[in-house]
Amino acid sequence: MLFGIVAVLLLGMASAFFSVSEISLAASRRMKLRPLADKGDVRAARVLSFQEQPGLFFTTVQIGLNFVAILAGIVGDASFAPLILERLPHFIPEALRGQIASAIPFIGVTLFFVLFADQIPKRIAMALPEKTSMAIIEGMRRVILLCGPLARALNATSGAVYRLLGLPEKRRDDITSDDLYAVMEAGTVAGLLRKQEKDLIGNVFELDARAVPSAMTARENIVWFDLHEDEGSIKEKIARESHSTYLVCDKDIDHIIGYVDSKELLGRVLRGESGGLALDKGLAIRSPLILPDTLTLAEAMDYFKGKGEDLAVVLNEYALVVGILTLQDIMLMLMGTLVGEEEQITKRDESSWLLEGATPIEDVAHVLKLDMFPDEENYETIGGFMTYMLRRIPHRMDSVVYGGYKFEVMDTENYRIGQILVSRLPILPEKGGLECEGSEQDLQQAGTQADVC
Repeated sequence: MLFGIVAVLLLGMASAFFSVSEISLAASRRMKLRPLADKGDVRAARVLSFQEQPGLFFTTVQIGLNFVAILAGIVGDASFAPLILERLPHFIPEALRGQIASAIPFIGVTLFFVLFADQIPKRIAMALPEKTSMAIIEGMRRVILLCGPLARALNATSGAVYRLLGLPEKRRDDITSDDLYAVMEAGTVAGLLRKQEKDLIGNVFELDARAVPSAMTARENIVWFDLHEDEGSIKEKIARESHSTYLVCDKDIDHIIGYVDSKELLGRVLRGESGGLALDKGLAIRSPLILPDTLTLAEAMDYFKGKGEDLAVVLNEYALVVGILTLQDIMLMLMGTLVGEEEQITKRDESSWLLEGATPIEDVAHVLKLDMFPDEENYETIGGFMTYMLRRIPHRMDSVVYGGYKFEVMDTENYRIGQILVSRLPILPEKGGLECEGSEQDLQQAGTQADVC
């Protein structure tokens, strides 16, 4: 009995060692091990090495686990079954007594292994994966050397099966944007990041996803001067629309000469220079950066940095001006959620918002907490969304229902959407818990009531 107890305990410890080794190596995060390895920690470097080529490691673990489990069953049956058999009542048939005597130690040893050699060690390894893996890695190296020939043969066989099935043999730890968002969300919940900091970092990640038109000043909102414009008209424009820079064009906006700094104009007036604000009389006109409208904001920032400019004119594929972009526009996009809601979005109450037609679709999705809009690659603004969904030029009072919201055009000007009213649709119990305001046409546009609510 004593020999059996000691043997089962030792085998249980061995099984716990293999269980901890398996889970800790799989759960260890490279981002935590890499700094330790770079500082010279040999154990961390070895864990990383086994993570890159885990086949031999896990093959040895499986050999150990199966060997220990089989040996524990043999020892348990040999040590405890005879003692249990002696104590069973004699009125039980002999064949049944033998089966009971074998079943009791089998069940007992199995429960012991499940609890103390598997469940508890694995939970410890999951809670402290890096520390655990670094603590056991030297011991596992010795076991791997001991099981070397058999482990290598089995690993080679399993590798051949993986290649036959087209499965990867190496662990891939590619970090995606979703992984980073999840880490930020966890950091916010844990109190390590404030919500404003999380929003700022999230906006930085969006630079690669958002196109230039989502942050630029649209063509119809650009204030520009004609090269031969009279001084009175220029003063009127400056008084009406004050900006730090102004485009200078020749007759129309698509024939760009350059741009002038408002400080330069003010300096000429204060110095009383001849010609005043006449743009064709010695005023320094700078050449703007020219960007296609297909670039992302991250690519646009690279151009700004490379050229040393802070204003760019955005052209479409027909070389027509569609807008202007400045570094300040990009900074406002990044800081938007820190300085308050975007100026293009006005919250009326808890369930309705008033949007400018030129509001970028990404900002609308953020405010309304929608994961995505349908076929987002076909438009950049909420006005473009309305046009895409209606399949025609929108008119006043036209509406679209999507994602539990009703989007209604409030006014238009020269075929351009001015403002859109967004209302959250109510959920009422009369129709199975999905009752949304709007006509049958609204519901057809939304697809199904589930899509709406």
